[in-house]
Amino acid sequence: YFLTNISLVCYLCFRFMNTRAAANCRYQPTCYEHALLIVPAFVGMALLYRLSDDRWERITAWVYGMGLIALFLVSTVFHIISWKKSHMRTMEHCFHMCDRVVIYFFIAASYTPWLNLRELGPLAAHMRWFVWLMAAAGTIYVFNYHEKYKLVELAFYLTMGFFPALVVTSMSNTDGLYELAFGGLVYCLGVVFFRSDGVIPFAHAIWHIFVALAAAIHYYAIYEYLYSSPSLEDIRDA
Repeated sequence: YFLTNISLVCYLCFRFMNTRAAANCRYQPTCYEHALLIVPAFVGMALLYRLSDDRWERITAWVYGMGLIALFLVSTVFHIISWKKSHMRTMEHCFHMCDRVVIYFFIAASYTPWLNLRELGPLAAHMRWFVWLMAAAGTIYVFNYHEKYKLVELAFYLTMGFFPALVVTSMSNTDGLYELAFGGLVYCLGVVFFRSDGVIPFAHAIWHIFVALAAAIHYYAIYEYLYSSPSLEDIRDA
């Protein structure tokens, strides 16, 4: 009985394991990966938009929400196309590049509420546009060196994820900072599974779970401390 269970576990591991990608090739997704957060992302954006008190907050909610939606939507389309075979290879390659590009813009969008709605240090104004410049640079890199230098690409993502934090941590009001840091840690832990396709069963699907969890933590912080909490102007008026 024990040997039977061990055999079953081994079979399931190999059955649901991603094929490990070669050095300069992308991973091979399984047909069991799903991105089910498109609708919650829409709802989350609408909620922040409704809670907005002025035009600047509404623009910020739209930018952040569209970053969330784009991340999950493009990922979903790419994984659906990946199930198909030869006649969709060109489209699959295109959406895989889009899947990589949208991550840069998602990182920029995730920082936008903190850079726009919190009182930060003197470099904040520059960082508001610099994060989008980094996203544009990442896009150029993807279209020129797609899947050629995976560690370099990963280093770009991590650099863009941590560099704006140097400005965000300068905010005088530190409410939400722990959630922001914890969400970033969850993203970093998920990278372990992102790099383990073909080694750990469901590696890429687990990576998706870490992304969803980290995005939920960051959304909670934005909702709770930037949109639900009274603004500085409201406190002064009171």
